[in-house]
Amino acid sequence: LEKMTDLVAVWEVALSDGVHKIEFEHGTTSGKRVVYVDGKEEIRKEWMFKLVGKETFTVGAAKTKASINIDAVSGFAYEYTLEINGKSLKKYMENRSKTTNTWVLSLGGTDYRVVLEKDTMDVWCNGQKMETAGEFVEDGTETHFSVGDHSCCIKAVSSGKRKEGIIHTLIVDDREIPEAVE
Repeated sequence: LEKMTDLVAVWEVALSDGVHKIEFEHGTTSGKRVVYVDGKEEIRKEWMFKLVGKETFTVGAAKTKASINIDAVSGFAYEYTLEINGKSLKKYMENRSKTTNTWVLSLGGTDYRVVLEKDTMDVWCNGQKMETAGEFVEDGTETHFSVGDHSCCIKAVSSGKRKEGIIHTLIVDDREIPEAVE
């Protein structure tokens, strides 16, 4: 197995099912292009005469669309930009922070990453979509699920302020988990 000698870019993309690593090799003499997602080869093209262009592939369980744009900057210098669902990685992550909540916690020595997709109220834990039960309570809603033998609940309560909207809180075994910043 040849070592990645033409590795030109590495990105980390946080999706609901986990944080994915995207690596890109670009051989500017051979025109080779290789895309790896989480260490697995997704695209390999040898002897491309056109050194600029775009490679499109999917990432994660939800098959999120991703593309790498290859642009010539000057002479033999190239710029590589990653787009997720048609948005720059930065824009995608900014938008994602508005549509999801993420918590990272440790239970019995195991690390868990819990993600709430606010538009669908889907809950993901370590790459798995969880079975949940929702109920209306006096001050909002509760979404119940379990991780191992731990009971978990995401409480959704109105902030009372239109700008802030709804506040989501993860409670595991009766203790509040602080939200993670990705």
